[in-house]
Order: sequence, then structure tokens, then C-alpha cells
Amino acid sequence: MTTPALSYVNGLSDIPLFGETIGTNFDRTVAQWGDRPGLIVRQQGVSWSYAELGAKVDAFAAGLLALGLHPGDRIGIWSPNNAEWVITQFATAKAGLVLVNINPAYRLSELEYALNKVACRALIIATKFKTSDYVGMVNTLAPELARALPGRLTAEKLPKLEMVIEINTHTAPGMIPFHSILEMGAPAHRERLQELAGKLQFDDPINIQFTSGTTGAPKGATLTHHNILNNGYFIGEAMKLTPQDKLCIPVPLYHCFGMVLGNLACTTHGTAMVYPGEGFDPLATLQTVAEERCTGLHGVPTMFIAQMEHPQFASFDLSSLRTGIMAGAPCPIEVMRRVVETMNLSEITIAYGMTETSPVSFQTSVNDPLERRVSTVGRVQPHLEVKIIDSEGRIVPRGVPGELCTRGYAVMLGYWEDPERTAQAIDAARWMHTGDLATIDEEGFCNIVGRIKDLVIRGGENIYPREVEEFLYRHPKIEDVQVFGVPDKRFGEELCAWIKLRAHEHMTADDVRAFCTGQIAHYKVPRHIKFVESFPMTVTGKMQKFIMRDEMTRELGLQEARTA
Repeated sequence: MTTPALSYVNGLSDIPLFGETIGTNFDRTVAQWGDRPGLIVRQQGVSWSYAELGAKVDAFAAGLLALGLHPGDRIGIWSPNNAEWVITQFATAKAGLVLVNINPAYRLSELEYALNKVACRALIIATKFKTSDYVGMVNTLAPELARALPGRLTAEKLPKLEMVIEINTHTAPGMIPFHSILEMGAPAHRERLQELAGKLQFDDPINIQFTSGTTGAPKGATLTHHNILNNGYFIGEAMKLTPQDKLCIPVPLYHCFGMVLGNLACTTHGTAMVYPGEGFDPLATLQTVAEERCTGLHGVPTMFIAQMEHPQFASFDLSSLRTGIMAGAPCPIEVMRRVVETMNLSEITIAYGMTETSPVSFQTSVNDPLERRVSTVGRVQPHLEVKIIDSEGRIVPRGVPGELCTRGYAVMLGYWEDPERTAQAIDAARWMHTGDLATIDEEGFCNIVGRIKDLVIRGGENIYPREVEEFLYRHPKIEDVQVFGVPDKRFGEELCAWIKLRAHEHMTADDVRAFCTGQIAHYKVPRHIKFVESFPMTVTGKMQKFIMRDEMTRELGLQEARTA
């Protein structure tokens, strides 16, 4: 009797991991490709070579040391995408400071929690972004700032915060202008940077990213040089990036998608980083790709949909595009096909992972057959291990769904000063439990079938919402769809679909059910259907199904009450 192959894979590779810090790696990039385009930021008119970017990074790193910051200190950044963010990312790494990424959408209580949780000594802020008045919010939390000497803040609500740095020439009272720090470094501080290059260790924590939990306070995933530098490199390898490439990055820098899949994938390959705007705008992204002749484009599925649905889409020459990454949320097969066909992204890849794994653990390769690239999240990344387990912790046979667990260089150190929640996520053997349901086939390709918490159990039948979403995406009138479970007295749970139609299209709930009948099992046909104009999403484009579920539960409860 043949024992079935188990759902365990490891990424064999002839390419060794980098055993160095981000600063050392970045210096080598500047030395090797200094005359190549390094950073282009459209909204700021920035177009710097790697040598120019490197000079600014060194100046800012020396300035941070001149402010009295020391290796291991935490420095927050609360800003949309701009050149200053990129400078800060590499300068803090060279100075040994731990960069704390703060979600641009955070409000007062979230900001207060984040800064105090990790004891930030310094905070870099934009003046404002969309409806966020960052200066106003910081002053609300720390009214003492208005009377403080710049760099000498003592605030009751933010006891560890000493300095606020504003990305603005004309700063608010008590704040330090970002540009002035570029001039602060003396020769002694430059020498100190050289010393640190030989002293900093690649296992040192270098970045804290707060994961957005649906319940409880956010957790500070703590990542090292080794974590994110190597992940960025192997992501770029899967895309076959070169110094001739230009990667358009409309995803947020505060998230791994921007700073790892974007910046570190680029800097490890001498590729130009191109930012089309402070936040995502479909028109600005299309304009940037066309103007700069970008060869790569990143985005979550909703971003690609927004670009393809833009009224001016057909007027842009996107022939320079070749590769990129669609990630950050489940990637619908039909959307992937359209992107390949209409945006010239013949070598686009899909990446899967989570912040706690730096983030990517699976990625398709440009060499994979198109059918594999549009229907799976690829194979395990080099130097990582993955297993799929059942509820008892046993590895399941190939093709059987279970929880995906990752182990290897990419797994975070832990949640900052939160040993209890770290132990819940990372077991004694250093496996990171993702909470995602997945299958691995005989060839090692992985398919994400849903979140454990999203699994709908209707009358004893397990339903993976992702499967139903993929089916509904086939309908030519449907632009986007989200499927989730809502409480039901008879079956325990029932399926609900929120559907966004393409412009000028019309459908009824009965039309949707008729499309499903005879095509998918009866219990997978959504009982509740709602047509919407938009979906609740995080800043990074992740759908917030718990909000949809709560809203529908309330709506259905009201209906039940009225008809009772």
C-alpha cells in the first residue's frame, strides 16, 4: 500500500541567503548601480539616481544620530508614500534604529496605543493626507508640543516621545523640519555610521509593523534585517528584476507590500522604485506607468480592477509592462486573466504571505505556466518550509485543505513585548500558524481556499467563500464580489454575497441565483444577495468581511423582526 504524499514542502535553492544588514546591502547597490535611476516620485518631481538617493540616506542617518538617537531606539513614521519615507527606511536601518510603521489611517487612540506600546522616542509625520490632519492629531495627544523646544518634548499621554519630525519646510511649533536633519550630521556622526556598519547584526530587530486584528489591540510584528532583506531579494528573483527595470509601486509603504515587495525587491536588484502618488489613484498610476515606461506594477486586486475600469484606460500605452505582483488579498482568476490580456503583464506573479512572515512564503514565477499563475499562489519561496495541518496538528495528504504553517528565516522575532500572543502564533518548533486554509498539490503549487474564521458551515456542509467568489467572477456583469456567512436559525449559517456590478449593468438577486443553478452545489448558492457600490476595506485593500457580516446581520435581524 502506497503512503499518500504529505502536504509538506521546502524551498531548495542554490542561492544562499544574505548574511548582512540592509545598510551593507544598500551600500553595495549604490556602489554598483549608482548612475542608474534609483527613486522616482511623481507627485514630488523627484528623480534621483541610486548615488543621489544613497547620499541623502547617509546624510539623514547621520542626522538621526546627531539628534541623540541610538541603535535599538524606536522611531515611528506616520505618512503616506513620499521620498522622505524611502529615505527614512534605509537611513534608520543604517543607524540601527527600529522603524515603526504607523498606518496612515490611524486615529488618536490607535496612534497613542502604537507609540506607547513600543516606546517610540521619535516620530516622523506628514502634515496631512486626505482627511487626516496629522499635525492636529499629534497636538491633540501632546498639547505640550506647542511650548516645547524641538526635540525636547515631555508629554503626559506620550511619556516616551521626545521628538516630532515634520515632513514640511514650515513646521508647526515644537517640531523639527525633516530637511534640516539632512544637514545635522557632523564628521563624527559619519564616522559613527561607519562603525555601526561593522557592529550591527542581521538578526537585530529593524522594523515593527502593527497587524490589524479584527478583535483586540493591534500586535507589533517585529522583523529583522535578515527577515525582510532576504524576502525582498527572493521576491525580486521570482519577478526576474534587473537594473533595467522600473517598478511602479502604488501600494502603501507602511505595509510590507510597499517597503519589502516594492523597495527591497528593487534595491537588491538595482531596479528603479517609482511612486505614482501619496495614495492609490488609478489615473495617476496609469499615467506614471505610461510616462516612465515602467516594466513592473504592483497592486491588490481592487487596484488592478480600478485601473482596467477607468474610462481613460484604453488611451494609455502600457506596452512597457512585463511583470509585477498581485497580492494582499485573494486574487480572482478572472481578474488575473484580464490583467495579463489588457495590461500587457505577461509575467505578472501572485504572492502570498503575511506580515509575520516578512511577508511572502509562496509566489508564482514568471516561468510558471499561465494556468498555474492565475489559479494558484505558486510554490514555496527559497529557504522556507511550509506544512498544511489538520485541527489536531497532523500534516494532511496533498490536496487536502488544512491550516498553512510557515517556518524559516522569514518568521518574525515575535510580537513586540507580547509573549502570550507570540506563543499563540509561533509554536515551540518555530512554525508560524497563519490561520489560512490552503491545499498543496502534487507539484507543490499552493491554493489558498480561505481563512479558518471565514469558513462557512451550513447545515454541516463546509463552504469556502473563495470558491463561490471565483465562480461569480465569471459573470460578465459582475465587477467584484465578496461572499461570507451570516447566522441562520435553521442551518446555523447561510451564505451571503455582496456584489458590485460593472458600470451601467443591471442584475437582480434572482439573476444571480439562476446563474448559479446547475453550476454549483445548491448549498453553495448564496441565499442573501446585496448589490453595493463599494466594500469596506483596510488601507492596504484587504476586504473587511467582519464589517459586511455585522451589517447584514443587523439588516436581516430588522427584517426578521418586522415580519415576525
